[in-house]
Amino acid sequence: MANALIARLEDVSVSFGERTVLRSCSLPIVEGAITCIIGISGAGKTTILRLLDGLLMPTSGHVYVEGHDLCAMNEREINDVRRSISLAFQFAALLDSLTLGENVALPLRENTTMSEREIRLRVHSALDAVGLSHAGDNLPGELSGGMLKRAGFARAVVTQPKLVLYDEPTTGLDPISVHLITNMILRLRQRFGGTAVVTSHDLPSIYEMADYMAMLFEGAIIAYGPSEEVRSSENPIVQQFLAGSDVGPIPI
Repeated sequence: MANALIARLEDVSVSFGERTVLRSCSLPIVEGAITCIIGISGAGKTTILRLLDGLLMPTSGHVYVEGHDLCAMNEREINDVRRSISLAFQFAALLDSLTLGENVALPLRENTTMSEREIRLRVHSALDAVGLSHAGDNLPGELSGGMLKRAGFARAVVTQPKLVLYDEPTTGLDPISVHLITNMILRLRQRFGGTAVVTSHDLPSIYEMADYMAMLFEGAIIAYGPSEEVRSSENPIVQQFLAGSDVGPIPI
């Protein structure tokens, strides 16, 4: 029996003027799994996250989330679908004037009818899940870069979404923090369930967390499958990228 899909891109192309970012991309997102999207800078990884979140419509093709074709929906209908999706921004994007707890509570206050008591309990659970239950009253300016990333994760999972999108979650972090963040993504999936899509350049981190991998190159997905299958691919572009070599078909 085939794995159930929570989302998929179907023959998607994205162009901005004369610049084409994605070309005829098809990508399945398996429900309950972590799918990691890899590729050189500027390959279009973040564009795929924006498509899945309904923040961007493709130039051609279709984007399906939970069976809904986002390309055939109006803005209100897309916003309804987006309630089950969260995007963890690359730089956390917390509001400096609010405490950590207030930042994490924002999605609940804006998008639910939960009581203040229910919100407090949900926020505490999310902060506890990322090891920040002690920092709810701190302002973002009082936190380290790694703590800000974790705070962003808490805000992303506080609504208990079915699909969490992580944009370059380990960028700019030291190796210890990278390991911490990688384990955090795995633990959040285990604790809250749901599905995750991660864009990253950090191969050790990807190898540790990915159930599925997809490689983008020049706007196209040139490899997709279970992590071990992609890692053993004979495609010279994939092998050059995974080896970090300056010798091969990828232009340097």
